[in-house]
Amino acid sequence: MSRTDQVIPAPRLYMAPLKGVTDYIFRNAFAGHFPGIDLAVAPFIAAVNGNRLKKRYIRDLLPENNQAMPVIPQILSRTAQGFVFLANLFYDMGYETTNWNLGCPFPMSPEKNRAAFLLPHGDLIEAFLEEAVPCLKGKMSIKARLGLLDNQELLRLIPVLNRFPIEEVIIHPRTGMQRYEGKPDLSACKECIADLVHPVVYNGDIRSFKDFQLLAEKFPTIDRWMIGRWLLVDPFLPLAIKTGKDACLNGKEKRKQFHDDLFEQYRDVLNGPKHLLDRMKGLWSYTQSAFQDGSDGLERIRQAGTMDAYQQAADHFFQTHDVLTAGGNSLEDALE
Repeated sequence: MSRTDQVIPAPRLYMAPLKGVTDYIFRNAFAGHFPGIDLAVAPFIAAVNGNRLKKRYIRDLLPENNQAMPVIPQILSRTAQGFVFLANLFYDMGYETTNWNLGCPFPMSPEKNRAAFLLPHGDLIEAFLEEAVPCLKGKMSIKARLGLLDNQELLRLIPVLNRFPIEEVIIHPRTGMQRYEGKPDLSACKECIADLVHPVVYNGDIRSFKDFQLLAEKFPTIDRWMIGRWLLVDPFLPLAIKTGKDACLNGKEKRKQFHDDLFEQYRDVLNGPKHLLDRMKGLWSYTQSAFQDGSDGLERIRQAGTMDAYQQAADHFFQTHDVLTAGGNSLEDALE
């Protein structure tokens, strides 16, 4: 059966991995407040040298911390040995699939050829897969961009990827050099989708229900969709996609309940007030886009130096700022 003959089931929605944001506390709290997400890919864990690691290094993936939604671990590694060690450890912990990160555009050391910086090196990727795949206890998926420097690098890799039993390929339709700026290249993405024999997850620029509708029309064979930063702007978006009704950006009280829940849970596990305040202020860098102009209120949140001051500033912000009535749409130009 060709892709064009396939019957597409209801959309399956993934929470994208956001380093420093979508940890197990965030994932569990989100699942408790907002329905619609089917599974999450966890923020990457970098491969380690040797075959020992401390439990706290993988605390985010301990089974007891991940009961609210299914999770796929993600590994950042340029060596097959390092990937296999962690992937098999995760399999023994109960995770059937592990994701290989070929998409992150922000590696600490670009010269190490990790994440998106590995995409121009098809020979290294092929050697990695040839060594790793036979040694894995479980399944492997890949998260990638169209390339690092140009949008044909992933396309050139597809004959290699098609030789291996990859569970799915998650594609972000930009290059690593673009990071999250500029237009997504949906035409290049469509070429990759057509050539891959593996299931594809589309990732990127799903900011609104309208965006999802446009993308679903552009990619009629895709039934797996990953939503990233815009989950923090519109946490009702997954439910809108599942029900076919635009939920818009509403429910300020639900947002506040989610915020307060996160605050209490992070207070229990993070090391001291500064760590807690840094984490909560970091979330506001995303969620502020959901509200009408609140620069004064946000400045008060940023300036808060104690937990009491922060809570007062956050409460005041929710009381005095309204939620926008519609999500932004970033895709109309890209679809022309």
